[in-house]
Amino acid sequence: MKAMKLFPAFKDYLWGGTRLRDEYGKKCDFDKVAESWELSCHKDGNSVIDSGEYKGLTLSEYVEKAGKAVLGTDCEKFENFPILIKLIDAKDNLSVQVHPDNEYALRVEGEYGKTEMWYVVDCDPGASLLYGFTHKISKEEFRQRIENNTLLEVTNRVEVHPGDVFFIESRTLHAIGKGILIAEIQQNSNTTYRVYDYGRVGADGKPRQLHIEKALDVTRLAPPSRPCGRPQAKAEHRTGYTALPLAACEYFTVKELEISGEAVFFADEKSFQSLLVLDGSLSLAMDGEQMELKKGDSVFVPAEAGEYRLSGTGKVILTTV
Repeated sequence: MKAMKLFPAFKDYLWGGTRLRDEYGKKCDFDKVAESWELSCHKDGNSVIDSGEYKGLTLSEYVEKAGKAVLGTDCEKFENFPILIKLIDAKDNLSVQVHPDNEYALRVEGEYGKTEMWYVVDCDPGASLLYGFTHKISKEEFRQRIENNTLLEVTNRVEVHPGDVFFIESRTLHAIGKGILIAEIQQNSNTTYRVYDYGRVGADGKPRQLHIEKALDVTRLAPPSRPCGRPQAKAEHRTGYTALPLAACEYFTVKELEISGEAVFFADEKSFQSLLVLDGSLSLAMDGEQMELKKGDSVFVPAEAGEYRLSGTGKVILTTV
């Protein structure tokens, strides 16, 4: 079988909860499991192959050993592995933050910037997040509001519901609110500029670092440029499943799959495929072998792996480049 299960890297940020361990079966000893990096070749947290002949290798080691052809021809334009996929459990509010674009991040941080999308897996009733500004403001007003603690008065707060999608272009101010569980598909970057952090302190008892000057350099001081909420695209009905387009850009294409029965898929030469199981119980059949999948499992299917079948009932996030 060419498809491989992945074991994630974990982060125990102070705003995290325990749902990823308690409900999604993540094996982690952290008191708080804020993030699981399900598909990652980043130096700050590599996912690990958890099945098959490459079991035990990091995803980065696997790509190096198997060759970049496993990523697909559409990834040839990227110097590094192009994306990073996470599950995020926000028991408390995340900081108000912004990510730079490629030009600024490469020049200042030595890695690419970050455009990302959020899929709301679950949330508490009335939960909300911040997405851009309510109206255009000047750089001077942005600085003043950061200094006098009135920034939240001009940020765009949006109530969320399961299934909502937010496309967060680089340079967009944003913050995940408490009580939200999110699947995040993003550029392969870990550069974040923290603007406002509710006066919290870290494990060392000191206020967490802010990055005001860099945020002033890169933030787009306007309302978000893309709509948010439930995707407007129509679901594609196929034998055994429906596919709902969620987002597409030069870095990733993402669909929500609702599997009911047996569904046939094909990994061609253009891109690898990432399967993130959000709900249900599924079997993946390929090359005469079978793999059982449950809620929380993540699978990497190499480019040009060919046909595979998913059977059962469940919800999956399918990501390609």
